[in-house]
Amino acid sequence: MIFLIFICFLSCNRNDIQTLRNEIVQTNPDFKNWSHYLGDPARTHYSVLNEIDTTNVHLLKPVWQYESGTIDSESRSQIQTNPLIINDILYGITPKNSLFAIEAGSGKFIWQFNPELEDESGLGLSRGVSVWIDKKTQKGRLFYASGYTLFAIDMENGKLIPEFGEQGRIDLRRGLDRDPNTIPMVLTTPGAVYKDLLILGGRTSESPGAAPGHIRAYDVKTGKMEWIFHTIPYPGEFGYDTWPSEAYKTSGGANSWAGMALDDKRGIVYVPTGSAAFDWYGGDRIGDNLFANCLIALDAETGERIWHFQMVKHDLWDRDLPAPPNLFEIERDGELVPAVAQITKSGHVFVFNRLTGEPLFPLEEKSYPNTPLEGDLAAATQVLPLKPLPFARQLLKEDDLYAPEQPAFVDDFIDKAQNITPPTVREKLAQVTSAGQFIPIDTRGVILYPGADGGGEWGGAALDPTTGIMYINSNEMAWIVRMAKLGEKDGKPLSAGETLTQIHCVRCHGGALQGMGEIPELQNIKMKLDTAAIKGVISKGKGAMPAMPNLSEGEISQISAFLTGMEEEKTNEEEHRVENKIKSRYAMVGFGRFKDNRGYSVMKPPWGTLNAIDLNSGEYLWTIPLGHEESLNDPEYPVSGVENYGGPVITAGGILFIAATKDEKFRAFHMRSGELLWETDLPAGGYATPATYEVNGKQYVVIACGGGKMGTKSGATYVSFVLP
Repeated sequence: MIFLIFICFLSCNRNDIQTLRNEIVQTNPDFKNWSHYLGDPARTHYSVLNEIDTTNVHLLKPVWQYESGTIDSESRSQIQTNPLIINDILYGITPKNSLFAIEAGSGKFIWQFNPELEDESGLGLSRGVSVWIDKKTQKGRLFYASGYTLFAIDMENGKLIPEFGEQGRIDLRRGLDRDPNTIPMVLTTPGAVYKDLLILGGRTSESPGAAPGHIRAYDVKTGKMEWIFHTIPYPGEFGYDTWPSEAYKTSGGANSWAGMALDDKRGIVYVPTGSAAFDWYGGDRIGDNLFANCLIALDAETGERIWHFQMVKHDLWDRDLPAPPNLFEIERDGELVPAVAQITKSGHVFVFNRLTGEPLFPLEEKSYPNTPLEGDLAAATQVLPLKPLPFARQLLKEDDLYAPEQPAFVDDFIDKAQNITPPTVREKLAQVTSAGQFIPIDTRGVILYPGADGGGEWGGAALDPTTGIMYINSNEMAWIVRMAKLGEKDGKPLSAGETLTQIHCVRCHGGALQGMGEIPELQNIKMKLDTAAIKGVISKGKGAMPAMPNLSEGEISQISAFLTGMEEEKTNEEEHRVENKIKSRYAMVGFGRFKDNRGYSVMKPPWGTLNAIDLNSGEYLWTIPLGHEESLNDPEYPVSGVENYGGPVITAGGILFIAATKDEKFRAFHMRSGELLWETDLPAGGYATPATYEVNGKQYVVIACGGGKMGTKSGATYVSFVLP
């Protein structure tokens, strides 16, 4: 398809603009259903339903609960699914990644599809489902993934569609110009459906040996791959010169794990990407690394690039774009302009003309320090928006500390692995560098604030298409990150097994392998699993942990031997082979939340917020704490805010619904003021984005209660609420 972009803006007064906004919403059927991930292809999280409003939301009661399956308490299983509701049927996903259909009005079971894969070890999590409806027959297909396998399911009966791919399935590791048996790849977020194409990203490893994160489109009827966009460019492609010459053969990441937004009328898909792998050291990927950390506008029919913007050049901070962008119309000088807004982990909002890529607020490009790590070269400059202001704090200073004399607790082997008296929070802050954004990580330790999860999270922002107001929840948690020379600890050489553990395990399990949050500790793994079981988990994954097919049997044995204390002394030659293979000189050894010994975030509350930003002006309308740390008894902070994972839903009734919080509650806020109007306890934490829908003229709101994050219990319940 050749794009002839005619930008025609209508000049009019404010009343005319509001009329136009309302017409856009009322004529769009997607706002009346919840038949797409996050509500509609533009990912607005918005519904025109208004039976539940600011005057009656306090009357909401549960109408049904559906127990979707069994939980895994040891692995802290979760549900992060935003369900679809189509023709009065709700489609959701269980903690073990089975797809089910139930009656949306009653919760009554209809069918369930169980993947029944040969290997069900490391299936990961699935945040939702894509749907395609045949316009001729009105028959529908659901597309979702478990691990690296994409399934096409008949909506009516839950059966595989045999003419799609290989008997209803596609191996997503194939088609990337790498050996599919050696690359980790899973799909956690549903793709975008345009006409007869399913457009997908994927989640890759963040360690050496990662798969490339190319964007692919498949025929929804046959499963044939129709186009591919190389996020690590090939020779002759735009951006090839921002990488080493052989990077397209060996580098990985630059993947779109967060999901995409689609302008289905114009045929443009908007793709946010993550960092290149390895994400904390870039000595093997010198250059700006297009198209990592980009928002890319692609022709949905051909995969051709229309425009792009790179938020982070040569990422050394794991600053993936964490959520799908929002598509909407913005008011500019009496005109409505097609816009796209992208939130970031660092707490910023970038806003562009979605047809041209022109920034709609001023940007500032500045120089930042070079990395002190040998062999790497940080980008000369980085860009941040001047407006809107960040929705998360950007710098941790001594004056910001909540309890500076409290003993510190950091998920870092310096503090846990050594038998020493922990420093105070004030002393710990003085031991590391805290200087804001784009300060390269070093061997001393650097404050990453907001932390590695964000700031902005995968739940994403809601955007009211009738006003242009964005609603975004945010975390206020500082992390400490520290690097070390590969194969060394405290200046002493490591064995090959510990070096491999340093590369592949510390990222999630902590510098001392002590575990972080829902991620289990490995210090005492030999008390839980035998050697064969440990090797199996490393090779095939387990629960949310992905497989590591890029590791050889020998490397898996070395890691297993180190974890169980059975490793024999290795020769320098063997260690040298490990270092040469991974092509990196440094590994991350300290990585985790900066807390005190009571488990509280070290900075003054709020520790989580909910924000309303008018994107027409870039000004904040309100900011409030989100959730409460119930163990905190401090009259200065009656509502502390807490860490939160999951997103909001907004409605024409003036209500914002959100769960997401560590305190396991579901809440409704007044969209205009941020006033809390209703809250209720959930059977487990609702670390997902809710959905709202209508059955027989009655409005429902449903949330998946999978729990399992931030040390909370796991669950498997979907709960739906209605007015009496």
